[in-house]
Amino acid sequence: MLPWTALGLALSLRLALARSGAERGSPAAAPQGDLLFLLDSSASVSHYEFSRVREFLGQLVAQLPLGPGALSASLVHVSSRPHAEFPFSQHRSGAAVQDAIRAAAQRMGDTNTGLALARAKEQLFAEAAGARPGVPKVLVWVTDGGSSDPVGPPMQELKDLGVTVFIVSTGRGNLLELSAAASAPAEKHLHFVDVDDLHIITQELSASIVDAMRPQQLRASEVTSSGFRLAWPPLLTADSGYYVLELAPSSEPGTARRQQLPGNATGWAWTGLDPDTDYDVALVPESNVRLVKPQHLRVRTLPEEAAPEEAAPEEAGPEEAGPERIVISHARPRSLRVSWAPALGPAAALGYRVQFGPLRGGAAQRVEVPAGRNSTTLQGLAPGTAYLVTVTAAFLSGRERALSAKACTPESERSRVPRPAPPPGAGGRGP
Repeated sequence: MLPWTALGLALSLRLALARSGAERGSPAAAPQGDLLFLLDSSASVSHYEFSRVREFLGQLVAQLPLGPGALSASLVHVSSRPHAEFPFSQHRSGAAVQDAIRAAAQRMGDTNTGLALARAKEQLFAEAAGARPGVPKVLVWVTDGGSSDPVGPPMQELKDLGVTVFIVSTGRGNLLELSAAASAPAEKHLHFVDVDDLHIITQELSASIVDAMRPQQLRASEVTSSGFRLAWPPLLTADSGYYVLELAPSSEPGTARRQQLPGNATGWAWTGLDPDTDYDVALVPESNVRLVKPQHLRVRTLPEEAAPEEAAPEEAGPEEAGPERIVISHARPRSLRVSWAPALGPAAALGYRVQFGPLRGGAAQRVEVPAGRNSTTLQGLAPGTAYLVTVTAAFLSGRERALSAKACTPESERSRVPRPAPPPGAGGRGP
């Protein structure tokens, strides 16, 4: 009887521990969320680049916890018309997603990223595509840096809905535009990587995706002068309680606003707030099943931007066009020459600013180039290193236009040993 008694005690202890862990909520639980890959499949990408990006996505998926109760993945192609390779509900394991990515064929056509972003929005929030309500949403956009249609407005719509946006550019494109399109901070969500070096960011990007899918506490994002969005981990369920969300200016705690939300909610957006103001936020879980501590956060709204003065038609400034093309030449182990096609519009640039820094991290440097010149030589570089070079044109209006490109220095050249001078008379005739 003793063995059966010991077994019964062990099982009872295991059940008690499991029940206790479920009530407390385990921080090590697998993250839940919907992950959508937006893949540039247009004719601007070579077949070789497409195959390397496809290989990179497979390696990335291999490091993510995909499956029922964890992450779900979908893939949308950027082409003349967006094409959904597979919805969230189609593949239930990481291995199946990897096989589907390997089988994805390049679509060719134009680079209509804006249209593809609209399709991505449908996929991320449509239950018919397998999207799950109330779970974090992450978009990973892999691009060669260009688009045939506007990207900013549809991308901002996604971020306003709480989507975390990561961008992987293979070294071309406008740094300023891509930084604005990625979630903040850009240094964490935007990667410029050569197509042959994509593997170096796999571990970092996978960890960032998991972190975005599993927020550890109440946090704010998409902060503007009049509002911000809140997100928190799933602390309750729909039938275990509800949340009371409180918001008050730090200087006037007695003027709190309150919002009651269901137990399956994981986010809320506050709007109509005052600019440049500190707000105290409290998330209070109310439950008769278990005790969950409130979470607190202080958020400061951005200063209000001055409304641009509307110029009369006759005062409208001439068109300001930035650099249209960057050319890298005369590459040496420690220097290279950067040239660009100057602005062709009627507004002349006051000058140019060239910023450059190693793609794999390091201090950025800058060179000022006066108006009338469209090239400069970058000195003091490291041999065998990939750099991101950004050329920015500054205009009289105070606005700037920029373009970025990748440049690589070759490995150190072998030192050349000069040939010794031939002895007098060698190889010639004597007197």
